[in-house]
Amino acid sequence: MLSLLILIPLAFLLLMNFLTLKGRRMAFAVVMALSFFQIYAVFCPTIMANRPLHGLASVFDFTLAVDGLSRIMLLCIAIVIFIALLVAAPFVKEEDKRFYFAGLMILELMGLNGVVMVRDIFSMYVFWEVAAAASFILIALQKKRDPLEGAFKYLIFSSVATVFVLSAIAIILLISGDTSFAAIREALRVSPHSFLITLAVGIFLAGLFMKAGVMPFHGYLPDAYASAPAPVSILLAGVVTKTLGVYTAMRIVIDLFGFSASLQSILLCIGLISAIFGALAAMGQKDLKRLLAYSSISQVGYIFLGFGCGTPLGIAAAIFHIFNHTVFKSLLFVNAAAVEDRTGSLDMSRMSGLASRMPVTGTTSVLASLSASGVPPLAGFWSKLFIVLALWQCGHYGVAATAVMASLLTLAYMLLFQRSVFFGTLEKGLEGVVEAGFGLTLPAIILAVLIVGIGLFFPYIVHTVIFPVVSY
Repeated sequence: MLSLLILIPLAFLLLMNFLTLKGRRMAFAVVMALSFFQIYAVFCPTIMANRPLHGLASVFDFTLAVDGLSRIMLLCIAIVIFIALLVAAPFVKEEDKRFYFAGLMILELMGLNGVVMVRDIFSMYVFWEVAAAASFILIALQKKRDPLEGAFKYLIFSSVATVFVLSAIAIILLISGDTSFAAIREALRVSPHSFLITLAVGIFLAGLFMKAGVMPFHGYLPDAYASAPAPVSILLAGVVTKTLGVYTAMRIVIDLFGFSASLQSILLCIGLISAIFGALAAMGQKDLKRLLAYSSISQVGYIFLGFGCGTPLGIAAAIFHIFNHTVFKSLLFVNAAAVEDRTGSLDMSRMSGLASRMPVTGTTSVLASLSASGVPPLAGFWSKLFIVLALWQCGHYGVAATAVMASLLTLAYMLLFQRSVFFGTLEKGLEGVVEAGFGLTLPAIILAVLIVGIGLFFPYIVHTVIFPVVSY
């Protein structure tokens, strides 16, 4: 039944291309329905049970499996795609582009779902490329200079990452004779310390670090996020880089390579560099979306810090922060879309006092900023606290102290952002600005409720959802 999360989007994608012009206008509704179905499926034991398909559908059966981590990622994917579609209305206005946008979102959904569920390393790569190809086109969909440049940079870095990943898969195939997770695990168990395995791990992780956009592999990310249309920025920051980079790295380490002292050191080093220097780079930005892009690099660094501990607490904290980052960073990009829609600009030096004209956007932006900064009792505080505790538990006291400092830097640039955009005296020329439309305020409210709700009910969520995920 897990195959339905790939086959149903594929069926709708094919069907949509045979519809009349009137039917094509329902494309957005179709994708929203698919995202709702996926949210339902995550909590439905019948669909999550990996029962074999019969008849013609069995031709499309894959080596699929889900665990707690997969379920959280599937939930993140569905939430972000739904939010991105709500935001798309004021930014993708031409009827033909709306149809193409919806089709590409279905392709993205299929690719991301495949990456999360497959248990064959080559099949994972195939779905990885499907999602990446859809992302390139979505960034450049408006065919303007900056988006085309951002898409080109994304394509170049992604191509290099592809070379690394395919090279690693080839080495692994030489070692194991197969690409299934089970066969690879058995081969690695027989000769865990061979040079070829070390080489494959290093090359594979280098490709995944590029996809995750962590420092020093981040060159494309600020341009791609800043130049993409608003709903695409939400998609990229909310779930694409985390699925193709962070989740895939976590999956191959947990299921295939395992934690070693050298691997943990690499993960901690990458996480620390990204958390600190991403935050420092964000402080110097004047463009709102570029600030949020560097902020994403910093937050992904936090995820790698937790994961690099290699302990149940660290892994649980990393998974918790993946979900929290999905929510608060999607909300911040929704707020940026609202500001851009009403002012026509993302230059923070040309605005101030917008909270008086856009109260919903201003309030939800404060909540997202405080959650990103790790201020209690919001959701981001608890995942950051668990990451610091995991580092301290492992004896990485200096890294834990530096992680706290990175969080203080996050608070600093988030407060600068709030002061520049929403507080102070209303900037001259913005007197006519009014609150964003329903398509931008509704997703902001939904995500803000999640931030507050997760923060307030974190003991229940952690003990029933997050900690049970860690059975490694």
